[in-house]
Formats: sequence, structure tokens, C-alpha cells
Amino acid sequence: MSQPIQNRYEFLLFFDVQDGNPNGDPDSGNAPRVDPEDGHGLVSDVALKRRIRNYAQAAGAPIFVQHGTNLNRPIFEAHEKTGGFTGVKTKDKVEAARRWMCAHFYDVRTFGAVMSTGANAGQVRGPVQITFARSLDPIFPAEFSITRGAVAEDVKNAKTLEDYLKWEALQPEDKLRTMGRKSQVSYGLYLAKGFVSAHLAQGTGFSPADLKLLVEALLNMYDHDRSASKGLMATRRLFLFQHVGTDPHNAEQNKRQAMLGCAPAHRLLDLGQVVSVRRLDESKPPRRFADYEVKADPQKLPKGVRMLELNQWDEERFDVWLGGAHA
Repeated sequence: MSQPIQNRYEFLLFFDVQDGNPNGDPDSGNAPRVDPEDGHGLVSDVALKRRIRNYAQAAGAPIFVQHGTNLNRPIFEAHEKTGGFTGVKTKDKVEAARRWMCAHFYDVRTFGAVMSTGANAGQVRGPVQITFARSLDPIFPAEFSITRGAVAEDVKNAKTLEDYLKWEALQPEDKLRTMGRKSQVSYGLYLAKGFVSAHLAQGTGFSPADLKLLVEALLNMYDHDRSASKGLMATRRLFLFQHVGTDPHNAEQNKRQAMLGCAPAHRLLDLGQVVSVRRLDESKPPRRFADYEVKADPQKLPKGVRMLELNQWDEERFDVWLGGAHA
């Protein structure tokens, strides 16, 4: 495995939804999540990390938190791979299992994990953390009635195919339909903020290759997460900030600054600092990304911080930019 990253990063992720539900709230009938105080839409960090995991898995990276699995199984496997499970959960055994989990699973060394269940592989605090995404303007969820031209009835005493056919033949046509509800947002542009700690990366092994996959996933994840309920979702812009240090003549000091940071995160992530957004026509509700202007001013970057702006995945450009930090 390559060496962990040596630079701190932050990022701004702009994504939008058109005629879809970006993140349903199970406590509200799966309606789009909304801040009850100001009406702005919300997308949970868990939903964003799920899509990153899905993309990373599709790209070939082993993932710990998968759908429909028992998390204690890979934890037990970690013990088997590091000398076998003896039933005695010693500190050394747990630490060996924790290191194996970090080395083997992309999402463990990226987001961290609580693995103290089952055979116990300890806990990992991940270097990558993401906030809830928030829409730039209030959203107005709409709920629609929908019809399904069939039913899923458990026919009493049905033991053969003929029993089901007879039951269907006896039902009025309107009894063979069901009604449902579907919620969606006409349009919403959302902003999520992310943080990548070089300090925590030393403990999990989060490497430049892992960072590269993270950026690729952030830009491409919605193209691999299509469903009728989600409508049209897309990543529109990603701004990646890298701390490189302020004193190129003092290598030790520069290395320390690159790892710990050259500016507070809010100085980079608050809108109006480096990146600004405005609606082009305030007289009508936004219905597409072109209704906004998103721009960055590199002149406002704090000393010792570099920025990369991407609207689609560009491997060559990313590699050149990342390599420039060490030039």
C-alpha cells in the first residue's frame, strides 16, 4: 500500500436534482428532507457516503458496509487473516484486526467505522468527513398520487396457480389496482462540504490513490445511482482545496503546515470567501443549473492553499494538479 496523504484537503460539492427526491425522510413518509425552520432541502451525509461507497465498489474497491450483509462476518474474517479467532479479545488481537480492516476496505480507511461488535476490530476515526448537504434556496416538495395497475394480494387458501387465476377472475377491475403517493422536488441545487484530515489518514492509510477515487466518485456517483424516484441528479461542480504550506524555504515547517493546514476550513468553504453563487433571475424559481452562476476567485485563496475546480472527472488534469503540490 502506498504512503498516506501528507496534505490536508477540503472540498465544496455542488449537485442538483430535477423532478426527483434526492433523499427521502422515513419519518415523514419518505418525503424530501427539509429544514423545518427555513424550508431549505437537506441530503444526509449518510446518503452521500452510500453513493460514494457504491461507486467505489463498482470501481473494484472492497467495501465494508454493503447492502444486506452481516458486518460481523468481515470483522471475524479480519481475525482469521491475522492469526485466527481464539475467543480472547486481547488489545493486540483487536489492533491487528483493525489494521487489516483499514488495509482491506476502502470505506473503513476513508470514513472510519465502529467495528467493536462480534469478534471486535475496534474503532476507526476516518479522515474523510462530509456535512449534510443543504439547498441554496428553499425547496417546495410536491406529492403526487400514483396508480399501480395490479395488486399483491395474499389469496387465502390458494395452493395452486388455478386458485390465483380463479380469484383474479372474480374481482372487479377496480379491485385489481392500488393507489400510492410519490414526492419530488421540481428543482434544487445543493451544497455539501467535506474535509480530509492528513493527520487521521496516517492512522488508516488513506492514500493519494484513495483520494483520487474519492474525487472520481464525487463527480460520477449519480451517473451510477439512477432510479425513477431520484429524477435527474448530477454533480455540477467540485472545488478541491489543498494545503501545501507557506514557506517553501523551510521544508520541515512547510510539511507541518501542509498536514495541519494553512487556513481555517470556513475561510475556504463559506460561500463568498473563495467560491460564490448567485441566482441570475430572482423573479422566478430556479428550474435548472443554468439559473445560477457559480464561480471561484483564486485571488481570494489564503496563502499556502491551492484549488482545483472540476465539473467532470478528468484523470489527467487531477494527476497533474496533485503532482504539482510536490513539484
